[in-house]
Amino acid sequence: MRTTEPGLPAASPPDPPAKTITNTATTPFSGSPSSDVITVAITGASGALGQALLRRWHQQGARLIAITSRETPLELLDRAGMPIPHQHMVWQVGEEQALIAQLKEVDVLVLNHGVNVHQGRSAANTQLSLEVNALSSWRMLELFATQARGRRAEVWLNTSEAEIQPALSPLYEISKRLLGQLISLRALDLSPSLRIRRLVLGPFRSALNPIGVMDADFVAGQILMQARFNLGLIIVTPNPLTYALMPLTTLGRWLYFKACSRSEPQ
Repeated sequence: MRTTEPGLPAASPPDPPAKTITNTATTPFSGSPSSDVITVAITGASGALGQALLRRWHQQGARLIAITSRETPLELLDRAGMPIPHQHMVWQVGEEQALIAQLKEVDVLVLNHGVNVHQGRSAANTQLSLEVNALSSWRMLELFATQARGRRAEVWLNTSEAEIQPALSPLYEISKRLLGQLISLRALDLSPSLRIRRLVLGPFRSALNPIGVMDADFVAGQILMQARFNLGLIIVTPNPLTYALMPLTTLGRWLYFKACSRSEPQ
């Protein structure tokens, strides 16, 4: 499996099993979803928020799976400077089927990967944005739902504030809004057996947004705190409009999709 930044899937033979790298500085947790240890897998794990979420979940005693497009193992340290045990998995957009075996072990899947082409609008950037920001997360959601039947499991999807607010990046906005609508539509069928949480996040400092006003660790802490209150719509932003508009948007979509679509045999 080749390693590049998240990009477009190339025509190729069926994908081999996802490549797993054990961080030589750490020892992966043992256990299974049936044990008291929660297994958490996070995509986009090499980014600022991905690493912050891994550290926060580590504080909760979770077994961690870091899913990233990079071969280089993460140097993930806790506040005391000690290595954080985690399993490092290499994954490319379009190769979701290669993760089936690993997803069977996961209790909470956090879909956090993304790309921002900023002012780009070419055909290539359009396809890249749709694949990375929307369609790959939708495929992962569907795949995880099939592996999570009969047990308690959750999927958290980072749609970003761009789902309803300008982000000065048209393709980023379009792709995130598509993801948000797909979540609202498919939740009608999936939510009875799968807990779906939507993460609507304002600007935080990261490689995608180096001028973000919030710290990634603060955002990660707020996400887990709101999840402990069992919120399905998790909002972290300094923009007060989002707290008013996002619940109305999701409610409107639910009513519209409920009225204008129907459940079909799988």
